[in-house]
Amino acid sequence: MKKDRIKLILNPNADMGNAWKKAADLRYIAESYGEVSWAGTVFPTHAKELAHQAALEGYDLVIAVGGDGTAHEVINGLMEVPEKKRPKFSIVPLGSGNDYAANLGLPKKPEEALMAILTGKTKKFDLALIEDETGRQEYWDNTINIGFGGNVTIFSHNLPILRGFMMYLVAVIQTILMRYDVLDVKITIDDDKVWQNQSMMICLCNGPREGGGFITAPGAELDDGDLNYSFLGKVSRLMMFRMIPEFMNGTQEKFEKIVHPGKFKKMVIESKQPLILHTDGEVFAGLSHDVHMLKVEVLPDAIEVVVPSE
Repeated sequence: MKKDRIKLILNPNADMGNAWKKAADLRYIAESYGEVSWAGTVFPTHAKELAHQAALEGYDLVIAVGGDGTAHEVINGLMEVPEKKRPKFSIVPLGSGNDYAANLGLPKKPEEALMAILTGKTKKFDLALIEDETGRQEYWDNTINIGFGGNVTIFSHNLPILRGFMMYLVAVIQTILMRYDVLDVKITIDDDKVWQNQSMMICLCNGPREGGGFITAPGAELDDGDLNYSFLGKVSRLMMFRMIPEFMNGTQEKFEKIVHPGKFKKMVIESKQPLILHTDGEVFAGLSHDVHMLKVEVLPDAIEVVVPSE
């Protein structure tokens, strides 16, 4: 039986530069499998280019070796290729958050994750597409967080000592203390339902988990053909602290007056204030941007992903 041609795309700067060291332990596993080649990223968006090139070269499987940002770039590179020529995808978690890998059910340890991929099965999963008012588009696989979560991402990028969930938790506390942003938004859901209110945070989710372990959409599933939303209304700083353990445990929906959950396929977001947001942990619109409108839609069964057999 012919084995897949596999390309591993490593981001050596993932996990604050520790991914390079950890990847060395994966080499013997990969090389014992068969026709496997490596490529390393050297600049932002390089993983996207490498994934696109791997697809053009006929690789059967492209594995992102890094964090959520690396996976995001690789998927965007693969989605530039027609579906018939598009390789399968998977990820070895070597980043700070590793939320998408966790949502896919991949083991936490990189060595175990790689073995699970090499002996795994293929499943189709949903992706989503985001577009701003200038026509700029990106595919995303896991979550978008607008407002509060966008600020958290920016703060987390300035915490080089911390890693993983603690990095995001400290960034959450910094955001509460330093950024009290309230958005006046109009949100149109599936062309007919309109939600118009003041909001602190707009979470749009394909998978349930982000930020290294926060469960922002406890009911989200990667393969159900829908996206989930969770809107947090205007609350005090004290209440924002109160909500931290709820979002950690995925129990925030019991606060019905301030947390508004649901499912959707298409959404348009319009805001009086500039929107600060991340896509899969990567800053899509930061403090210097002037984005006031977003369109989001789900792409059912858009990508084939190799996941553990069991």
